[in-house]
Amino acid sequence: MTAPSSFARLLPRLITLAAAALLALAAWWAYSAWRDWQRGYDPETVVAASLQGLQEQNILVPFTARYVAVVTSTQSRLGLEAKKTLIMPGTVRYELDLAKLKQSDLDWDAATGALTVTLPPLRLAGPEIDLNAISEFRDGTILLTLTDAEKTLDAANSKAAQAELIKQAKGATPMRLAEGAARNAVEQSFAMPLKAAGIDAKVIARFAGEDAS
Repeated sequence: MTAPSSFARLLPRLITLAAAALLALAAWWAYSAWRDWQRGYDPETVVAASLQGLQEQNILVPFTARYVAVVTSTQSRLGLEAKKTLIMPGTVRYELDLAKLKQSDLDWDAATGALTVTLPPLRLAGPEIDLNAISEFRDGTILLTLTDAEKTLDAANSKAAQAELIKQAKGATPMRLAEGAARNAVEQSFAMPLKAAGIDAKVIARFAGEDAS
């Protein structure tokens, strides 16, 4: 009768110890899970994932614009003159090569909660000519009919018109608009995942040489 009586007295203590061990184990597991969750939502982790997503997107087209070139070419032969004027509309895309973004282009300031992204330069794609909207005017029918002057003038006008479209696309105003659109798009691409992760951060995208403020 002594042994069972001793066991009965020890049973509550054993249950208490077992419960304490289970509680400690649960606490450790909860802490580990919380630590892993916190690590998963570190700003650097979220930023790295956002960078990978942008790199996989490859090319961003933040801005497109339509321009119209008006050029005239003249040719003189045999005492005669021929002239052709070409009106050529075309669309230019402003592209950002996201594959060129590197980890070194990202600067996370933990003290201020700010992320600065340095962007590669914009590149122009096109122009894509609207063939249905092209118009031309000609003068000097005799020379155009009797010689190959028309072919020469057409080639000169086409080359000059495409160069004029690119020149317009590189103007200060469209470049400012395109760069602004690119900055906004990239800032949102980093800011939205950070916000979704509960991280209050300021994202600043800039091109090399620009003031990040």
